[in-house]
Amino acid sequence: MNIFQSIILGIIQGLTEFLPISSTAHLRIIPALLGWGDPGAAFTAVIQFGTLVAVFIYFRKDIISITGSVIKSIQTKNIFYNHDAVMGWMIAVGTMPIVFFGLLFKKNIETNLRSLYVISASMIILAVVLMIAEAIVKKRTILHIKQKSLQDVSWKDAILIGFAQAVALIPGSSRSGTTITGGLFVGLSRETAARFSFLLSLPSVFAAGVLELVKERHELFSSNVGMENILIATVVSGIVGYASIAFLLNYLKSNTTYLFIMYRIIVGIGLLYLLSVGVLAPL
Repeated sequence: MNIFQSIILGIIQGLTEFLPISSTAHLRIIPALLGWGDPGAAFTAVIQFGTLVAVFIYFRKDIISITGSVIKSIQTKNIFYNHDAVMGWMIAVGTMPIVFFGLLFKKNIETNLRSLYVISASMIILAVVLMIAEAIVKKRTILHIKQKSLQDVSWKDAILIGFAQAVALIPGSSRSGTTITGGLFVGLSRETAARFSFLLSLPSVFAAGVLELVKERHELFSSNVGMENILIATVVSGIVGYASIAFLLNYLKSNTTYLFIMYRIIVGIGLLYLLSVGVLAPL
């Protein structure tokens, strides 16, 4: 890997981490098309630190308030100390499914599930599921059913969205895509679903990054990748990721997710075609 490649991979990570189009898929597809090879699950997990920092900066007020309230709830032995405390505990509970399934299927996630056939299927299937969620949102709008805000998120909602996040362990599904879809199914507005998705990502992305950094540090810092390239990709992903968060939250205030649905379907079908004619290899 060289500096140019690390910059491109950082841009890809930052652009696609928060949009419901799968950063993992693009980090597999684009390098494969350019003949660079697969950067690997460990590299992908570590440069997510950049987008993690972007979330911390963008939602710093919410995070400080939630963290402080959780600490107060522990001190007072009351998890219902206030709404922010409850939100913090709901995020913790919602993170459990992805931790459990991530550890259970870790080997498969890092090997055979990174097949481009799996990624193409995930791109298309989630697009269809998201389309169904949009149809439900449209029906609720016609029936004048109020969409939930962040204040209305329940424990049941958090758990269900947490399980939706676990689906993102399948490469190509998209963590933001699955959680936003889960949020729409339980009645959240599009903007609220995206906002909760970003907050929910903090524990799992941080844990995954630390785990991979510790386990694969020798491989990551070898001559084939290099610390310099990792740092560059991480910084670039953070800068681009911050812009992506701002764009998506503003976009979803007045738009549906159909743009991303169509994009996923086109990319999924195009990928299947390239695989069928031998332009790309599955692994």
